[in-house]
Amino acid sequence: MSTGKQPGGQPAKTNRAALIWIVVLTVLCCGGAIVYPSWGAVFGDDDSDRVPPPTAQERGDTVAILARTSASQGVCYGWELKDYLGYGDPVSVGSNLGDGVSVENNPACPRWVRVSARIYYPSNSSDSDDNAYVDVDGSADFSSIELLRIGAGLERLGVTEGAFIDDPGWAITRAAVSLPLLAVEAGVVEPAATPTAAAASPPPLADPGEDLWRDRWGWLVGAAGLLLITVLFVTIGLVQRRRQRGAAATVPAQRQESTTRTPEKA
Repeated sequence: MSTGKQPGGQPAKTNRAALIWIVVLTVLCCGGAIVYPSWGAVFGDDDSDRVPPPTAQERGDTVAILARTSASQGVCYGWELKDYLGYGDPVSVGSNLGDGVSVENNPACPRWVRVSARIYYPSNSSDSDDNAYVDVDGSADFSSIELLRIGAGLERLGVTEGAFIDDPGWAITRAAVSLPLLAVEAGVVEPAATPTAAAASPPPLADPGEDLWRDRWGWLVGAAGLLLITVLFVTIGLVQRRRQRGAAATVPAQRQESTTRTPEKA
């Protein structure tokens, strides 16, 4: 019994394999288009682990406050914000000398105190918790005990680890402007001088000489006029009172005289 090949068998298998590969490539392409947008969220490329710097207004206000305090106390104050996982330049740095100007190794700042914070934001795929590491360092003339005392006061002023985690930019600038006050409380610097307004000198007293009559002649004339009017009214009152008394004394005498003459006529 003779057997033969199925007509067109090899080409049919080839077409079937090509069709399978086309389906596989199509599924892979469609799956990649769906997965790719969420790839960053899965592997931490959605900027969730980046540390935001302070705003321009926060930096400007902080520099202005530190400049006034530094000029009075003779100490430079600054801040430095870093990404714990980052490399290279800090996220934000500044001082009383300006935004972006560090106090460390600065010839213009022989004495300086700085607050430094390193913020750790793990990616969304990590099970680690957010953390903030805050330190206060300074020049060699400040002891480590004094710097620890300054750093311990930050939490009392509301600049806690949670504040650094929630809003690093606000927390680092808030901590920087708190350094002068905490340094005074720690006894390492003198309080900043409080500007006082010049006392106003009292106006000079009037000369009790001729100017006394010249400046007050109107009052004196008015008082004299009132006195004369009062005397006039009193005099008129007394005259009228005497006339009334005289008239009252005359009426009884006339009545008595008329009574005495009546019997003589009878």
